[in-house]
Amino acid sequence: MNNEKVQALKSAVVDEIVEKANSNKALVVVTYHGLSVAKLEELRRALHKEACRLHVYKNTLVARAADKLGYEELKPLLEGPNAFIFCEDPTQGLKTIVKYSKRYKDIFAIKGAVIEGSFVKENDLVALSKIPGGKQGLLSMFLSVLQAPIRQFACAVKAVADAK
Repeated sequence: MNNEKVQALKSAVVDEIVEKANSNKALVVVTYHGLSVAKLEELRRALHKEACRLHVYKNTLVARAADKLGYEELKPLLEGPNAFIFCEDPTQGLKTIVKYSKRYKDIFAIKGAVIEGSFVKENDLVALSKIPGGKQGLLSMFLSVLQAPIRQFACAVKAVADAK
């Protein structure tokens, strides 16, 4: 293959990475050195259920995509064998990723991520994974907090009415 064809193929892969990063809310970088093919496929299936996709790209091509996207903080993570996980819903995807990083802690580790354009370190990703239930869960928690004072007032009024 001549040099122009190789450059065109590399450019197409970089464009693919940029498009996936722009169309998803999170890009998580993990190392998977030593993870068997069977365990990697198990992880892919679990991530697929959470609207996440795991891809393996050359670090140099991801670095080019990071330049295009303005993700400079991502570049130091691009050493060694990496996998890149694109998630539509960061909270649900992170739960699965953190679960697998705990299960296979010696061979699968989270390096960092870009969530909605902001770089997030590994420790913060573990904390984010503990947020309950994604967007719907957070909305229901928020609504229950709003509803609590009204419920307490109603109970107080009923207690006064029962006392009379």
